[in-house]
Amino acid sequence: MPDVAYAIHGRSSARTPVLLTHGFGASQAMWAPNLDALGVDRQVLTWDLPGHGASSGFSQLSHDGCIAEMLALLDVLGAPRAVVGGMSLGGYLSLLFCARHPERVAALLLVDTGPGFRDDGAREAWNAWVGELADDLEARGPAALRPGPESAAAEHAAGGGGLAAAARAILTQRDAEAFASLRKIAVPTLVVVGAQDDRFLAAADAMADRIPSARKITIEGAGHAANMDQPADFDRAVREFLKGL
Repeated sequence: MPDVAYAIHGRSSARTPVLLTHGFGASQAMWAPNLDALGVDRQVLTWDLPGHGASSGFSQLSHDGCIAEMLALLDVLGAPRAVVGGMSLGGYLSLLFCARHPERVAALLLVDTGPGFRDDGAREAWNAWVGELADDLEARGPAALRPGPESAAAEHAAGGGGLAAAARAILTQRDAEAFASLRKIAVPTLVVVGAQDDRFLAAADAMADRIPSARKITIEGAGHAANMDQPADFDRAVREFLKGL
């Protein structure tokens, strides 16, 4: 059984379910504006990453642990495969999941995210920033998070300490596994990015260029949480994608 907080939305049907993973500093609450639209004809499972939301335990605080939790969540649904999607860190974990368990993935939904770094220097710079963020989270708690609707909607049972531990364990980048997997992805993929999400525009292009079956949507008037900034436009794009599967 999963060792994290999760919720199942929508109605059970023969249609492929959706597994959604939130970004760092957020929680499953960030998907609330989208659940009615996405769950109208299928089940949608949302969950809190370790150290986030109501998931206060740290037994799965690693990339491997998160992948194991995602497998357990699909088993809860009784689903051999799912549309696996995520925002920011959740999208990166979705790419790792697809690389390691492609047989469980029917399609990918990558929202305001990136595939990590293939350049060692860029990865080291990212990890240095993560270390500073973790220190700040320990000192100031969730107030250290970058302001945004996704973090504003979250309540973290483990506080700043849980977020700091999660930053060091799962926000830190360790290799180029996700980036190297892009050209091998063989399932339909929708890349969604907010037009104002400056830090992830190039990453969205990199994924769309390399994933053979990818389609990219840029949502105007949206930043790093496109699903919350412009929910109607996001829901429309994702519903169209799901209908085509």
